[in-house]
Amino acid sequence: MKIILLSISLLSVNLILAQDIFGDWKTVDDDSGVEKSIVEIYKEDDQVFGKVKKILKEDERDRRCSKCEGEQKDQKIEGMVILESLSKDGEEYTDGRITDPENGKTYDAKIWLNDEDPNILMVRGYVSLFYRTQEWKRVED
Repeated sequence: MKIILLSISLLSVNLILAQDIFGDWKTVDDDSGVEKSIVEIYKEDDQVFGKVKKILKEDERDRRCSKCEGEQKDQKIEGMVILESLSKDGEEYTDGRITDPENGKTYDAKIWLNDEDPNILMVRGYVSLFYRTQEWKRVED
C-alpha cells in the first residue's frame, strides 16, 4: 500500500511541476524547424522574464543583436533577456515585451501553457491586431 501511495504522490508532483512555466524551453526556427536556443523562464519581483541561456549552433554563440536598440544594441544574444515584465493573469502571463534578436524589434508579449500539452509553451508577440505565436518545448532534465 505504501508503494502505491508513494507512486501516486510522485506522479502528482510531476504533473504539478509539468504545469509550471518556469525552467528551460527550447525554441525552434519558424521557417526551417531547426532548434535554435534554450530560453530560461524565471520570476523576479513578481514578474516573469526569459533569457537566452544557450544558442544551440556552436558557430552562432558569439552573435550579437546588431539590429537591437537601446541597452540591447550589440549585446551578445546568448545571455540576453528577450522576455520582460510579464505578469500572471489567470492561466496566462501578459503585459510584457519580447525582443526578436533576428530583427531587433520588440513586441508586446504574452505566454501560456498549451491546453493539451503542458510541455509546450505558447509564446505570442504582437502589435495591435497582428501577432505571431511560437511553440517552445520544455527541456527535460
